[in-house]
Amino acid sequence: MKSSEIRDKFLKFFESKGHAIVPSSPVVPGDDPTLLFTNAGMNQFKDVFLGFDKRPYTRATTAQKCIRAGGKHNDLENVGYTARHHTFFEMLGNFSFGDYFKHDAIQYAWELLTEVFKLPKDKLWVTVYAEDDEAYDIWHKTVGVPAERIVRIGDNKGARYASDNFWMMGDTGPCGPCTEIFYDHGPEIAGGPPGSPDEDGDRYIEIWNNVFMQFNRDEAGVMHKLPKPSVDTGMGLERITAVLQHVHSNYEIDTFVNLLAAAKKAVDAAGAGDCDQASPSLKVIADHIRACTFTVVDGVIPSNAGRGYVLRRIARRAIRHGYKLGARKPFFHALVPALVAEMGDAYPELRQNEKRATEVLKQEEDAFFRTIANGMEILEKALATGTKQIDGDTAFKLHDTYGFPVDLTADVCRERGVTVDEARFNVLLDEQRQRAREAGKFKMAQGLEYSGSPTTFHGYEKLIHETAQVTAIYVDGTQVTEAKSGDDAVIVLDHTPFYAESGGQVGDTGELRNAVARFLVEDTIKIQADVFGHHGSIAEGVIKVGDTIVARVDAEKRAKTMRNHSATHLLHKALREVLGAHVQQKGSLVNAERTRFDFAHNGPMTLEQIRKVEAIVNAEILANEATQAKVMPIEDAQKTGAMMLFGEKYGDEVRVLSIGSSRELCGGTHVQRTGDIGLFKVVSESGVAAGVRRIEAITGDNALAYLQSLESTVNQMAGTLKATPSELPSRIGSVLDQVKSLEKELAAAKGKLASAQGDELFAKAVDVNGIKVLAATLNGADVPALRETMDKLKDKLKTAAIVLATVNDGKVSLIAGVTSDAITKVKAGELVNFVAQQVGGKGGGRPDMAQAGGTDPAGLPKALDGVTDWVRQRA
Repeated sequence: MKSSEIRDKFLKFFESKGHAIVPSSPVVPGDDPTLLFTNAGMNQFKDVFLGFDKRPYTRATTAQKCIRAGGKHNDLENVGYTARHHTFFEMLGNFSFGDYFKHDAIQYAWELLTEVFKLPKDKLWVTVYAEDDEAYDIWHKTVGVPAERIVRIGDNKGARYASDNFWMMGDTGPCGPCTEIFYDHGPEIAGGPPGSPDEDGDRYIEIWNNVFMQFNRDEAGVMHKLPKPSVDTGMGLERITAVLQHVHSNYEIDTFVNLLAAAKKAVDAAGAGDCDQASPSLKVIADHIRACTFTVVDGVIPSNAGRGYVLRRIARRAIRHGYKLGARKPFFHALVPALVAEMGDAYPELRQNEKRATEVLKQEEDAFFRTIANGMEILEKALATGTKQIDGDTAFKLHDTYGFPVDLTADVCRERGVTVDEARFNVLLDEQRQRAREAGKFKMAQGLEYSGSPTTFHGYEKLIHETAQVTAIYVDGTQVTEAKSGDDAVIVLDHTPFYAESGGQVGDTGELRNAVARFLVEDTIKIQADVFGHHGSIAEGVIKVGDTIVARVDAEKRAKTMRNHSATHLLHKALREVLGAHVQQKGSLVNAERTRFDFAHNGPMTLEQIRKVEAIVNAEILANEATQAKVMPIEDAQKTGAMMLFGEKYGDEVRVLSIGSSRELCGGTHVQRTGDIGLFKVVSESGVAAGVRRIEAITGDNALAYLQSLESTVNQMAGTLKATPSELPSRIGSVLDQVKSLEKELAAAKGKLASAQGDELFAKAVDVNGIKVLAATLNGADVPALRETMDKLKDKLKTAAIVLATVNDGKVSLIAGVTSDAITKVKAGELVNFVAQQVGGKGGGRPDMAQAGGTDPAGLPKALDGVTDWVRQRA
């Protein structure tokens, strides 16, 4: 049967059992913010399972188009390298909404597989949730599956509701125990039955999952019983087709055979010539054209955010694999007609939107092809150095300049066994975003003409102001009388609890709302010294000048920001105590995640100094003293000894903040007592300029999460080394000593091997006008072994010109040596460069000894063969 026939037989079977055939929903979920893409057949029935929606049917069957390439369900990295991973797949399903339950669901599945699809009963295995005795009894006593082919799957690592046989759509939503059906391909295929140590093999393949919906999992993880127990099943069309067409890979079924042929034709026509039919890259392309086309057809276009970003990632991954095969011009969009031919009958929207999908993908492809060559050249150069990790700066340059998402760079590197420094990449990305935010705020605030009353700030005392009045609205920099849903705007209020960014503290976020409108505040800035602009977007309704609204600050973000800001004051004081009075603030950034504090100091802090600072700050926190803020004339503030920042402009009246033993001028928001900070932890100390250091630190729950993460890492390391955490230093030292010992033994072994080979090569030297010439490869040697062998050969051969080579990990290492009595005729540097140029490298050195490297081992034999003639021409 073709895959189209299998899909049709499935739907018709359940229609005969009283199920309504319901069309697939789009791959973009409607009105469900918890999902990036539709990832299961039940998504469109979620509200039905929860009891919020009623349909004219209580039984349904679907062939649902699904995407798993983002969020929790993400198979992207595996696509092309495994037999069954896809970004796009079709899920066949049957559903009961409070109608039938476990007994009928199991009976239907067995009847379809064994009587309609004619699968041998003795080839089918089943699993049940460990605690589900009812499902076990139905399979064993009613259906007649032998007990040895029924596997109870327990909780995953002891976590209740986390096993493979307890299904959850996401972190929240309908869920319940399930029973899975497996097909046994036979003993000639490696792998063990489900639940066994060898279950990851290809012999036993899951083909169907029957979920018994009994619960709704809320955001706190609490399970609530559903009003009516229901059934949700899913069988991947690609998997069951592979079984019925007697192949072991989904990429061998009829749909993919045709798409792979179309992909090869398109790539060959784009410059590849005759690419390898078995290449994993063709599988990537054939898979990705389905995900990209269906995503575009369902309303998404490539962009740098959300679903558009995922679409761009998938498309550029496919294009890069085509480029890898040799394609040098757009080809990917040309596969849309082939996909429409395969799946257009089942999904008419493909035919209706074929032209649009082709145009959208071609536009994305044209844009990427304009930069891919330069990006790949930079990446290839970095990889050619032999590094085991691409630095974050290179990854960021590829992302920022050449449009390579970091996971695309990681994808290329993964093929070479190389990692990417994503931590450094993320630091650079955060800095770029901050610069963009700053630039955006500047552009947004500059030129805004405001002549109304100043804003009265109430944020020190409260986070909600019930009767704020809109005094001005700006859209695209222009003052308007109203803003409607979807508009990005800046709103000025007469009264506000929102703190406007200043003094290093970021602006508050939250919402403004009344009975008819809601405005999401993404940032708060100062349009003028005493006029606050609330920047954000209208989520619903219309807001007009003169409207009265409720202004509500995001309390959790404010609390985290206050903890970090108050800790910054204590940090400043502690740094002066530990390092000296020369420490002065040179800049700061305080937000909900961390505090970043720049200060004058002439060198890196020692670990002991950092620990002292942490101890001082945490002692202030434990003292739990009340914070005091007083507004006073600047002269009085000076008399109190309050810290003032050099070069900062202050008004006639200033706000003096006393927190713990620290006293500074500050207009920011702070905790009521030092104990509210909870915990203080320095996470990094670095230099940012000559004489300026930077500390980044975290507080409260962020600090707790950081320490728990470190503890988890330590425990994991301890488990790996079979030691307790306290034994780690000695155990790691022991392992390092063992490694050093083994390295010495290996080096000695390589030296002996190279020496033995050198003795054999001695007799192969050729006399060229009185100079002994030898060019050879030493197998298994490293560079030190090459040098050692070179010295021995020069001593034995007396007057000689020698080139020795070795190949490790696809890289050529070369060394040339010329005895002192021959360097007037032959120079080692010129000799090694002659060989290196033929193996994709270059080199040089002293007249008597020189080294080089290369990246093309295939050219080595010919290059070495040419050494004798090269010397003859000079001697």
